[in-house]
Amino acid sequence: MTAGRVPYAAVIAALCLTAAVGRGPDIDPAWLRFDAPAKTVRFQLIAGLTGVNGALNFNGFRDGGLTLVVPVGWATEIDFRNHDGMLPHSAEITSPQTPLPVQPAPPAIARAFTLRLAEGLVSEATDTMRFTAQPAGEYLIFCGVPGHGAAGMWIRFRVSATAEAPALLATPATPP
Repeated sequence: MTAGRVPYAAVIAALCLTAAVGRGPDIDPAWLRFDAPAKTVRFQLIAGLTGVNGALNFNGFRDGGLTLVVPVGWATEIDFRNHDGMLPHSAEITSPQTPLPVQPAPPAIARAFTLRLAEGLVSEATDTMRFTAQPAGEYLIFCGVPGHGAAGMWIRFRVSATAEAPALLATPATPP
């Protein structure tokens, strides 16, 4: 049996093409649970899930690459966990702004923030944000530790007047 030769240029070109057009992280359906008749939603928000962006990410996404959509008026629980073994992290719902703040901003929705917002929670620490998703609009889930959110540690949060159920959507990673 003889082995065929693969041209190295073809392998390198294929690897470069894969890196250039590769998909983003996968959305794990276990992150989102809801009860439509009760109008309740629970989302697992994991800081530093992967090494993407030096672990400055939520659920492996950065710069708004993931959107959590919740119908307006639904009881919302966001279970926060800091998976990053090196850095403290926190989370809050803020209004989109340009430029992004480098410090925690006042939360845009009452009770939509974790403990120790500026200091962050240490590795494997948890907290739960409980609030009603209102008013309808576009928001950010933003790390309040100074510099983290501005460095890309944020995802989108949409309170929708038209959605019938919560959803997680991959979205283009762009400024707010």
